[in-house]
Amino acid sequence: MSDSAYKSTSDLPAVLSAKEVQEILGIGERQTYELLNSEQFHIVRVGRMIKVSKDVFLKWLEG
Repeated sequence: MSDSAYKSTSDLPAVLSAKEVQEILGIGERQTYELLNSEQFHIVRVGRMIKVSKDVFLKWLEG
């Protein structure tokens, strides 16, 4: 998150978009969608958008 608009995890919104996940991890768009579709954590689809809870994402990130 060094180049991100977010300075800490508490600055993150409660629900993350794919773009925000991409920005946080510093990975490309393709890798982001592969990760989000990998079933490693629960996601919610809203139309064509993919959303993930900040808490679920951070738990996955921290292992």
